[in-house]
Amino acid sequence: MTGWYAEQTPDRSGKAVIAVTLLALLLVAVVPVALLAGVVMMVLGHVVGGLALFGGSVLAAAIAVALAGISGMRHLRKLVSVRSFRVVRLDGSQYSDVAEPANSDYPNVLQLDRSEYTEVR
Repeated sequence: MTGWYAEQTPDRSGKAVIAVTLLALLLVAVVPVALLAGVVMMVLGHVVGGLALFGGSVLAAAIAVALAGISGMRHLRKLVSVRSFRVVRLDGSQYSDVAEPANSDYPNVLQLDRSEYTEVR
């Protein structure tokens, strides 16, 4: 059992990550609309205003996406660091399904049969 239940509600930091992610998605979705509005403004003679509108929307979306990524990574690290999540790091000796060659200078070399590769000339 992984310690995760479907009926479990997100805690305060989980809700914050969801909110920031939704804000980032909303701002990214608004960028094409801002481009269209900026083009209309530039056609009407407000070139600087149209460029500022489009640039501001791109900047706001980029900041929101970066903030969502940072907060999401922080939340993921917090989840993984909790002991009940049960994440196990594997070292080389715990890969039981990979056969190591007997006589090799390199420890992590996998030998293939003739049927597993084709020779290209």
